Amino acid sequence: MLIFMAKNKISFKLKNRLSELDTLCQKLEGFGESIRLSSKFIFETNLALDELFTNIISYGYSDKKVHQINVTISHQDNELLFSIEDDGIPFNPTEVEEPDLGCTIEECKIGGLGIHLAKNLMDEVCYQRCKDKNILTLRKNIQDSQPAKKRMKG
Repeated sequence: MLIFMAKNKISFKLKNRLSELDTLCQKLEGFGESIRLSSKFIFETNLALDELFTNIISYGYSDKKVHQINVTISHQDNELLFSIEDDGIPFNPTEVEEPDLGCTIEECKIGGLGIHLAKNLMDEVCYQRCKDKNILTLRKNIQDSQPAKKRMKG
């Protein structure tokens, strides 16, 4: 795992393996603590990234080969910016239909809750496909302790 760290930015590469979730969590916690984020903020952010990373690993690849997922976390002004870049199957999570949260367990469709959760924990979620890469960019205001109204860009 290659790591680049500056005062307000950390970049690292993970493999498309669920075992890398621990590394993702450790890097986020370490970075969050270094800029004095609350444990609640770190927990919520980690939950969102965990859901998105798990989806990439679980559904993003049609082969069993090892792929790299590039992650960058940066602190700018009063917000954290996250970039997750993978070479998996094209997938835009901002276009995923919102789940019906009022349905019974028997009626509910499988899938989509993790993406819904991640979108609601972040202030902004953007997606683009560039040069055979999925690039997911997330923004979360550091001053907000409660999820705010979300803006989606596809």
